[in-house]
Amino acid sequence: MISSTVCLMKVDAVTVNPALVSLYGNPNQIVTLDANFLIPPDRHFLSIKDIPFPQFKALWLDPVFDTFPNLAIHEAVHDELLSLSIKTFIQSKLDATPPRIIIHRDSSLTRVEQMLRASIEARIYPHTLYEPQLNNCADRGEVKTLSYIAVKGLLYFAAHDHNAIQLVEKAESWSTGLDTIQAIKMYEIIFYLYVKNPAIRKSLRILYKYQYYLTDREKDTNPEWGIFIKDMETLYRFQ
Repeated sequence: MISSTVCLMKVDAVTVNPALVSLYGNPNQIVTLDANFLIPPDRHFLSIKDIPFPQFKALWLDPVFDTFPNLAIHEAVHDELLSLSIKTFIQSKLDATPPRIIIHRDSSLTRVEQMLRASIEARIYPHTLYEPQLNNCADRGEVKTLSYIAVKGLLYFAAHDHNAIQLVEKAESWSTGLDTIQAIKMYEIIFYLYVKNPAIRKSLRILYKYQYYLTDREKDTNPEWGIFIKDMETLYRFQ
């Protein structure tokens, strides 16, 4: 089982992510979000002021939902959203006509799919803090989300969580059964929005720095904003 230690989120600006290329060509594909894509980042342990929800909504959530029309979350993630602001935001997307978010529900699985889902869950959870017997909250959203989209043949899982991403990227060596899923990191979507929406580039710079370039360790590991953009533009050459 993994530890609860917070892992450094590394920025990889030298390896092309086929998922990002595919989404650039067709942003209408279903992208399933981890909870951390919806919740304002909290780095209070660094004595850094939190990003308030209205600001996070304006600089991140609204642009993401405006850019990708088929975003989804699993019901386990939906049930664990505690903030009234976030719950209200998601409900507004559900109430839209047509709905602006998809909720993955386990009740939609056939009996065969349920059996397959259980098999995949059994492979995933030993690498997480989730205990099926206890049905505890820790990592439950990730486990339920990933096992569901694997069964349904959905391709894209967007997250800002090292351990959740590792479940996908180490699918073969860890035998998680998630070999068909492709992970998309927050910094990749930040760059995507930078290209697609020049009007919010200043805000995206603030978010990038907050998420990836605050601590000395992060500054030793990750590129600063200008170099990040230059490297990503060289890597993807999006027009």
